[in-house]
Amino acid sequence: MAEAAAPERLADPDVEARLARLDEVLDGLEPVPGPATEAVRLLTEVYGEALARVLDHAGEQLAGSLAEDELLGHLLVLHDIHPEPAERRAARAVERLRPAVQERGADVEWAGVEGEVGRVRLKTGGGCGSGCGDGATQVTDAVREAVLAVAPELTAVEPLPTTPAPAFVPLTTLTHRGAR
Repeated sequence: MAEAAAPERLADPDVEARLARLDEVLDGLEPVPGPATEAVRLLTEVYGEALARVLDHAGEQLAGSLAEDELLGHLLVLHDIHPEPAERRAARAVERLRPAVQERGADVEWAGVEGEVGRVRLKTGGGCGSGCGDGATQVTDAVREAVLAVAPELTAVEPLPTTPAPAFVPLTTLTHRGAR
């Protein structure tokens, strides 16, 4: 008896394209109540329940592996059954973004959660060069998008207020008065 070939999996860009198209189609359904909208809702609930049952049968290691897969992780978040807390998911998203932020001459670190707001430490630098626009705003927006994608339980992501570095004042200026 010949073994059945494993079904071919979609590449991540193909999944992303299908998700983008799905968003477009679902946006068109929202204003139209009726059987199609109810069918989508019911199908989502049933698939969410099926996914929760898979997690119930999975050991801790398998559940962690499932959660680390980008597509499965998003589905677990969508159905509010992700095994990791939002703060850990958000911190990992920031760490994944960090090399790209550093390439722009800035840096970002996860600072934790205050209430339902994610906090990051953002350090901007002049390494972005000319023509890159407002680097701090772009970095903040990218971090916000990445964190809220993996932790939609958070209501916002905001940088901690930065405190300016103290100005250097030579000691001789304080102890020596110039002649007038």
